[in-house]
Amino acid sequence: MRTTLRAFLSLLALPLGLVTAPTPALAAATATTATSTAITVDGTSPGRTFDGVGAISGGGGNSRLLFDYPEPQRSQILDYLFKPGYGAALQLLKVEIGGDTNSTDGAEASIEHTRGVVDCNAGYEWWLAEQARARNPAIKLYALSWGAPGWVGNTGSGGNFWSQDTVNYLMDWMGCAKQHNLSIDYLGGWNERGYNASWYENLHATLAAKGYGSTKVVGADDNWSIATSMRSDPALNSAVDIIGTHYPCGYMSAMTSCSSTTDAVATGKQLWASENGSEDAESGAAPMARAINRGYLDGKMTAFINWPVVAALYPNLGFNTMGLVTANQPWSGNYSVSRSAWATAQTTQFTAPGWQYLDTASGYLGGNRANGSYISYANPGRTAWSTVFETMDAGAAQTVTLRTAGGLPGGALHVWSTDMTANAPKMAAAADLTASGGSYQLTLQPGHLYTVTTTTGQGAGTAAGAQRSPLALPYSDSLAGTATGQEARYFSAMNGAFQTSRCAGGRSGNCLRQQAPTTPVRWTNESADQPYATMGDLSWSNYTVGVDALLEQSGTAELLGRVGTQGRNNNGLNAYNLRVGDNGTWTLLKSDTAWTFSTLASGTVPALGLNTWHHLALTFQGGSITPQLDGRTLATVTDTSYGGGQIALGTGGYYPVQFSNLTVTPGTSTALDGVYQLANAHSGQLLDAANQGTADGTPVIQWPSNGGNNQQWKVTGLGNGYYSITGVASGKALDVPNRTTMPGTQLDLWTPNNGDNQQWLLAPSDNGTYTIESRLNGDQLDVEGGSLTQGAHAIQWPSNGGNNQQWKLTKVG
Repeated sequence: MRTTLRAFLSLLALPLGLVTAPTPALAAATATTATSTAITVDGTSPGRTFDGVGAISGGGGNSRLLFDYPEPQRSQILDYLFKPGYGAALQLLKVEIGGDTNSTDGAEASIEHTRGVVDCNAGYEWWLAEQARARNPAIKLYALSWGAPGWVGNTGSGGNFWSQDTVNYLMDWMGCAKQHNLSIDYLGGWNERGYNASWYENLHATLAAKGYGSTKVVGADDNWSIATSMRSDPALNSAVDIIGTHYPCGYMSAMTSCSSTTDAVATGKQLWASENGSEDAESGAAPMARAINRGYLDGKMTAFINWPVVAALYPNLGFNTMGLVTANQPWSGNYSVSRSAWATAQTTQFTAPGWQYLDTASGYLGGNRANGSYISYANPGRTAWSTVFETMDAGAAQTVTLRTAGGLPGGALHVWSTDMTANAPKMAAAADLTASGGSYQLTLQPGHLYTVTTTTGQGAGTAAGAQRSPLALPYSDSLAGTATGQEARYFSAMNGAFQTSRCAGGRSGNCLRQQAPTTPVRWTNESADQPYATMGDLSWSNYTVGVDALLEQSGTAELLGRVGTQGRNNNGLNAYNLRVGDNGTWTLLKSDTAWTFSTLASGTVPALGLNTWHHLALTFQGGSITPQLDGRTLATVTDTSYGGGQIALGTGGYYPVQFSNLTVTPGTSTALDGVYQLANAHSGQLLDAANQGTADGTPVIQWPSNGGNNQQWKVTGLGNGYYSITGVASGKALDVPNRTTMPGTQLDLWTPNNGDNQQWLLAPSDNGTYTIESRLNGDQLDVEGGSLTQGAHAIQWPSNGGNNQQWKLTKVG
């Protein structure tokens, strides 16, 4: 995953400056009218072999919370991702080879923290791959490193990835895959870090020598430059089986054009969009629909792999709504299946890797890419075929006429479609097509995906997640975990490896231990890369968090509270941090999203020593913060920078520290019931019913204070952790229209109905403000684009830590 960020709705294609594979001349992408396109689906057509549509678990930590989901919701999510004929029906799963280092939104544990000591059960990717294969034995598995344990590269700490050590490490990982009965179809190098030709040659040869000759090597999971080198380097050309590039359709773009290069096409190798996506699960569906088709039309790419597979990560992280399913509340069982899942299904449920593209039955509707695109596929025996149409940008209905030739079957043709303009899209069957005079006609509506097919067995699952709810306090966990080598429940490592291990210091059973002994080969470049792992609910505010800690060697143990927004790629963290050293020194710190640390208090107590258990605690009550050690109050300070957030455990460096017996107990909180003005922290303007409207559907905006009661809102607790917010002037509820899941939707007023689209979680945030989160989908009440303009829309938007998502509540009644 890359480092620039924010999902957005008005997506424009980015100029790539690359040479595209030869395609027919096309009309400019302009406003469209109805057109008619005649297509002959011919089994004798030339075309490349289709390799599949898939997604990525890793890069990093984006699947973490899925493991902790209860049944039946966990199995339901897995079914929506992998089960044929049910949901996304993924054909490829790409997993991270854990390296103990942050790789975007978390760190995944290595199987080999120390050279030669291999734990084939470390991490959750084995479990996920096994679950995928259990549902679809034909799914292809692809593995890639973002980092590596610190011993790699012969330097002992943060060494050289392009080394023999890494090849040996990957062979150890392949051996673990074999122990899990998982055959690995594809193996890559170092994610987005270029390539080393001799290293790839060595990897290819070593795979063959170790009995993994059927595993194909993908290079270089970065850009197309390796293709140019392959054209002049026969050894490298032989070593790389597939050329995989990232974001060939433009990073976080509308993906209207997807380029490869002349050199890449000339190699004759299979070309993959080996990482694409990085867009919101809802607003990114239309770009995905374009890219799956246009990657082949424009650049002859035969696989599309979305980053990531699932948004099973905490909302204070950078890419928290990217994935095919959003699942960030394992304690409630809430999840949602996105538009992107159905955009994927429109291809995956009707094809299989090994099918062939039919070039003569693929193109742009009416010769104009603005009308939409279509791709045809046939199975190897030419007994089945499918054509996928997308009309994401069409300005009018498009008519297509289909004929079959070249031995392909006709008869009744089945049609499935997804209306991407709907409030809650889902793939559905339409009426079959029957031939008239040897041809079939179909009208394609704008903003839709359609698949015409001879295949059967498709479907759209009906399971649904539970309602969202906060993680209740008090909360406790022994931190013994469920199995050795796994993280404790709800914990997500950001750096290092926090895994269950046998307790030391005379304590029986398992504890949570930071296992990475040296700085890893890093993927991110944050200025503070100390290990830590977060857990809990961002709405927690007044509480005491306590934990037992044991230092195995000289260093510090860390307990964090009110953990909020994380800087992109772990480049900072809003949090308070109690840091205690074995020598008795202690410090209470405040950090921010740039890793700027401020000391709030410090001191010295008698030395803690090594291999001895001690109890650390932090109490938050309003602006008061009290650190404790072994029941002794160290200080009491006042700071109002952060009003709420999660907890975390950490270490001052890459060395072993053990943790046990976590408790989080609630403090005193006051109900917010009352009448308020809600002022946006960024603009200072008030939440306002536009034009003093009182009717259902009245849009909600920001507006300078004018004393009107259309700027007053009654906040009423519902007894479930959520509030209703009702306009005083109208008596109408603040509402997400039609329960839509689309980010950027303007909120409105509506007659109260107690729906989850009218329930709001008010959580203390920075500097005395609150965030206001929809129970429907977890999106925040947001001023569109951080606008300072009066009349700017109040919208729903995924959590991003911006102060345009923070609100000052002033009680007026």
